[in-house]
Amino acid sequence: METADFAPRDRLDGEVVVITGATGAIGSAAARRAARLGARVVLLHRKQARDADPVLSTLDGKGHLSLTASVTDSAALARAAEIVARETGRATALVNCAGFTPPVPAGDLDGLTDALIDEIFETNWRGTFAAIRAFVPQMRASGDAVIVNVSSIAAMTGLGSNLAYAAAKAGIDALTKGLAKTLAPQIRVLGVAPGVVETGFVPGRGASFYEGVAPTIPLKKVGTADGVAAAIIACCTSLRYAIGSVIVADGGRHLG
Repeated sequence: METADFAPRDRLDGEVVVITGATGAIGSAAARRAARLGARVVLLHRKQARDADPVLSTLDGKGHLSLTASVTDSAALARAAEIVARETGRATALVNCAGFTPPVPAGDLDGLTDALIDEIFETNWRGTFAAIRAFVPQMRASGDAVIVNVSSIAAMTGLGSNLAYAAAKAGIDALTKGLAKTLAPQIRVLGVAPGVVETGFVPGRGASFYEGVAPTIPLKKVGTADGVAAAIIACCTSLRYAIGSVIVADGGRHLG
């Protein structure tokens, strides 16, 4: 098998992009951008099939799929990977957006119970790894594939919605670098690290929270789901010679 030339591209025609957490704000925004560039998109989510219909209805093009599989269920991920291979040929991009986090102050050590810590790592770290494990065989066979893991600047600052989430995201950055070394050249692995993004991802954050945070960010603006999605899709198009890097898309918030 010849090695890809890794030249930048403007379109994703003929590509099959699988997105975990695809009904969430960042996942759905990435799906719309990928479809707009000609990709066939597979929405992977843990909800009922009909719950993905609002996202499917916004996608340009045809042939998109919606599959139910929680990233905490490795058997379900394996079945989803089999369906993707059968229905589309094979996945050429995997975007790992699935995750969850509750707000727990860093100083509230008792607030991070053992059960909550396990749940955070199960979804955010193990779920990312499990999705990669399920799809890597078919992606490797394509000879020119990419994995994009959604991380967080909490991985580098140590602070965020809670300490366990920051640690799980730091683990994802380590996973990104480790797999970038071992899966190349057939599969490139990259990360995208947002900062504060105006979505419903972290419970309890309303308009007043974002209004208070915006002035503390160098660009004076809270991030958007589409802004993060743009960075994700850039990893698939213009940044094709990049590998093992974590692209920070946070308006400068990590600078302190």
